Amino acid sequence: MLGLVAGGAIAGRFGAASADGRIPVVGVLWHAATAGEEAAFREPLREGFEKLGYFDGKTVIFDECYAAEDPEKFKSCAAELVSHKVDVLIAGSVPAAFAAQRATSTIPIVLVANPDPVGLKLVASLSHPGGNITGLSTIAFDLAAKRVQILKEALPGLTHLALLINPGAPGDGPRLLADMKPALDQLAIGADAIEARQPDAIDAAFAKIGGAGFGAVIVSQNALFFNERKRIADLALRHRLPAMVPADLFVEAGALMSYGPRWPPIFRNAATLVDKILKGAKPADLPVEQPTVFDLTINRATADALGVRLPPELLAQADRVIE
Repeated sequence: MLGLVAGGAIAGRFGAASADGRIPVVGVLWHAATAGEEAAFREPLREGFEKLGYFDGKTVIFDECYAAEDPEKFKSCAAELVSHKVDVLIAGSVPAAFAAQRATSTIPIVLVANPDPVGLKLVASLSHPGGNITGLSTIAFDLAAKRVQILKEALPGLTHLALLINPGAPGDGPRLLADMKPALDQLAIGADAIEARQPDAIDAAFAKIGGAGFGAVIVSQNALFFNERKRIADLALRHRLPAMVPADLFVEAGALMSYGPRWPPIFRNAATLVDKILKGAKPADLPVEQPTVFDLTINRATADALGVRLPPELLAQADRVIE
């Protein structure tokens, strides 16, 4: 964490013009290494706060820490933010959520884009989280079967697919395969999990997938893969692999298609939960929010490059087609 950010947070507490003489301090634990790498999520988060009247350095202080996908850094970042006595701690990924949970049981924690807060034992239930944690879920595991179905619609001859997972992410492999199984069985598709724990391992994973005769790849929702979305899109194209990815950001980078919630609103809406907490609400009483709108995004240029002729019916269903 930059010393100026931490120092600004401390100074701000005594220089505020608010009724109690202090500016609220919001800690944010990011998964990537820099603000630039987090821009796709950091900017809508800031927009959400500004819409509610929170402006950095004036009506709120953001105390941010970047873990750079390092397990130990997640722990030290969480401990550092807690030591600064932030008013609320935002956890922007699964590793950040676990680090924050371990670091404090008293400071309110807001999860953002979490795939399954209940299954990961971060909250007691979606409607009554309990404890000091609430947030926003992407229900990623619930979407697993639907993504298989869409991929089969795009590739009628698909019989075997790869699932790219990060084995360091809790439940990423076994849980996803279990949730995909009904659709896989119904559509007579075999699936194997291929692991990539670090950025450089993604290259080897795609080489393995490309050389093993898989007809397509599904990329799991994982902070590492979001950070490496351009690499993943390029590797999928290089190995001529149609890729179903967890968000349109990957499709914008060149992957074939995505199906899932809109990510910028999830981060913008995190500000609303933080605002409620700052005004006195308890995380235990704030239900975990789930997305209600899901978009199908297709990159037609990538389909053409892969030689995939997408059914007109599927293209008509798409919420967005990138030419």
